Amino acid sequence: MAGQSPSPAKQYAALSGKTVLERTCEAFLSHPEIQTVLVVIHPDDSADYHEAISALAHHPKLCAPAIGGATRQQSVRAGLEALATKMPSTGQVLIHDAARPFVSAAVIDRVIVGLKTAPAVVAATQVADTLKRTDREGRVTATVPRENLWRAQTPQGFAFPEILAAHKAAADAAISDFTDDAAIAEWRGITVLMVPGEAINQKLTTSEDFAVAEKMLQAAALPDVRVGNGFDVHKFTVGNHVWLGGIKIPHSQGVDAHSDGDVALHALTDALLGALGDGDIGLHFKNTDPRWKGASSDLFVADAQRRVSERNGRITGVDITILCEAPKIGPYRDAMRTRIAEVLKIDVSRVGVKATTTEQLGFAGRREGLAAMATATVVFAT
Repeated sequence: MAGQSPSPAKQYAALSGKTVLERTCEAFLSHPEIQTVLVVIHPDDSADYHEAISALAHHPKLCAPAIGGATRQQSVRAGLEALATKMPSTGQVLIHDAARPFVSAAVIDRVIVGLKTAPAVVAATQVADTLKRTDREGRVTATVPRENLWRAQTPQGFAFPEILAAHKAAADAAISDFTDDAAIAEWRGITVLMVPGEAINQKLTTSEDFAVAEKMLQAAALPDVRVGNGFDVHKFTVGNHVWLGGIKIPHSQGVDAHSDGDVALHALTDALLGALGDGDIGLHFKNTDPRWKGASSDLFVADAQRRVSERNGRITGVDITILCEAPKIGPYRDAMRTRIAEVLKIDVSRVGVKATTTEQLGFAGRREGLAAMATATVVFAT
């Protein structure tokens, strides 16, 4: 892993709580096919290096760093020579830029698989932009066809003896202007295979690169928050009470329903199922099923809570609004909140219950029934 530039260098810069080098090393140390990781550093970078990878210092795959040279090419050769005593004669090596911290396991896999059929493999992305050639004054002199053009990335994989020999041959020939290790392999006559890289696997070079990377990591760290809504309505019928929010409330009428007709808990159930993308209450508890005849709506809410928990979700807040002219909700609000919190297994501070009239408009205003709407917020583990 090449990282030879003088300190302070980009590979030692912090990126969302970790150094670039630590992130890059983690990608290879965690890969099951990688046996040894060796970093090549500038002679003056020992302190910066050890500080940057302190969290990985005792990882069994991580070797002591090798000291590089004045150029990337010299540093890679130094790293290869340091590995020579650790590598079997038929070994393979992946060479990667330390400032490419977003290399994925899939890209590493593709390079390793490619080495089964070729002595050299390069991860790369196809050029999609139109390419222009200019003169020294910036005037366009030609449009370059982009067919079969690729942007080379790292890792670049090689049969170890071949790439070491190629580096030594280039040094003996005093050729030092190769821009990557694949170019040295090509010069040596080694066949190079191209495999798909990824756009995210870019080298961090400019302050803009770091700003974009920071935003990407921060966005990835955001929790998976989902919100669901629910609505339910029941008409009044003969009776002497209604159930709302899990509480039995005396009233001059009852509600026409298959279960206990608790519109607040029905709306809440639908809100939770909505956050899961898991249908609605009618899908899971059909009103033609005799098991739910007169059933307490606590059962429906508890089932929705179970579904959230099984999907590694956490209910962070629910809010219910009851629409009715009567009965009065205020005297029972706290009891509803307490009961709902018990069923959902959350703190009561995360439960909101309120009521409103419709100013005598519509079916609720005419006291023909009551309705409720609910919102539920669920956070899922990422």
